[in-house]
Amino acid sequence: MSGNNGTPRKPRALAAGSRLGLFAPASPAESVEMIAGLAELKRHGFQVVANQDTKAEGYFAGPPLERANSFLGTLNSDSVDGLVALRGGYGSNYLLEFELEKSIANLKSVIGFSDLTTLQIFLWQRCNWITFYGPMVAAGLNAGSGARKGYDESSLLQAVGRTEGGWKLRLRGEAVLAGQSIGTVLGGCLTLLEATIGTPWELDTKDSILALEDRAMRPYQVDRVLMHLKQAGKLEGVRGFVLGDFPESEPAVAGAPTVKEVCARILRPLGVPIVFGAPIGHTVRPMLTIPLGTKARLDADGEGTLEFLESAVVP
Repeated sequence: MSGNNGTPRKPRALAAGSRLGLFAPASPAESVEMIAGLAELKRHGFQVVANQDTKAEGYFAGPPLERANSFLGTLNSDSVDGLVALRGGYGSNYLLEFELEKSIANLKSVIGFSDLTTLQIFLWQRCNWITFYGPMVAAGLNAGSGARKGYDESSLLQAVGRTEGGWKLRLRGEAVLAGQSIGTVLGGCLTLLEATIGTPWELDTKDSILALEDRAMRPYQVDRVLMHLKQAGKLEGVRGFVLGDFPESEPAVAGAPTVKEVCARILRPLGVPIVFGAPIGHTVRPMLTIPLGTKARLDADGEGTLEFLESAVVP
């Protein structure tokens, strides 16, 4: 399965009774958090299929080849309908050393965020694969529906389960530049998107509604990454921006610009709709789930709305 021909490939829908495989492409998860997250999946009626065990190595969940084989084994298993990452951290980029696209036999839902951005961009660029930027077992699901550092239940279930027509997602942010636009929703964690520049799977952002989020970045660090994206041509042709709330990113010096002000200064001259402060990815609010690779209309008015114009999954 390879090549990006512009036609999104949709996985099959997930619902109560679907079998979810677990995988750890990056760092290991704490057992207490895993137990809570698995209980939440089961509350929705999902069956959980244990991941192929890997032995943790420092800040990795296992050696690179073992993590790659675990991902591919779970993905290609006939006993699995979709995949949920245990957590992010660091290390998904190592999996891309093994030409994953040559070994992928089945198209399934893949759910995760943070370090998963690397894998999700790879799957989009190489396979046109719609994936889901949303909660993981030990990062979101473990805290529960509607809870602080938890997840938004409605957006998750609609994204992975709705097979007909589109739906609207209330972004719960604020408009930085008002307007409407239509594009393909892409993006993820800001620093990991930046890290794809110069790789064979560098994200093509043209005609996209670009979702960008991160955590614990000083405003000048966000400034530097956005300027790199601009100077690398990654902001040309972008139709709109959905920006996260960037927790733990306050200015180090009183009176210095905030992340919101930095984003406004660099992105407003592009003249496209911008919403800042949506609870996507790293956030202390219930995390929204966004299907990456799906066409949507961004309405940057008030708190902002993202209207998906098609389903992200098939029956």
